[in-house]
Amino acid sequence: MSIQDIIEGKKRWRAHAARVKALPPDYRIVYKEMQKYLFKVGPVSLPDGPLLPGIVDFFEEGVAAGKGVLELIGTDVAAFCDELVEGSPTYADVYQESIRAEPGARGK
Repeated sequence: MSIQDIIEGKKRWRAHAARVKALPPDYRIVYKEMQKYLFKVGPVSLPDGPLLPGIVDFFEEGVAAGKGVLELIGTDVAAFCDELVEGSPTYADVYQESIRAEPGARGK
């Protein structure tokens, strides 16, 4: 990864963070909870993938339609996130694979 890639990545992240900050407070709170959950158990490709920007797009559309955030996703944020990442390799999957490995096979 070059310095230019790092700089571009930071620019994209700052633009993304600005979009999140522009959301209404209830949407921002739910987004932050989703982000925490997804970084903990979400897809391995989360930092570079389209999931987080897609959530912001979805939320911006909900705001434009005048809907509350819970009207869009329901009351179970974790279940909504789990549906989003269904079928994607997650950090939880990586962890499960590592503990299923044969004894002594780790670290080789």
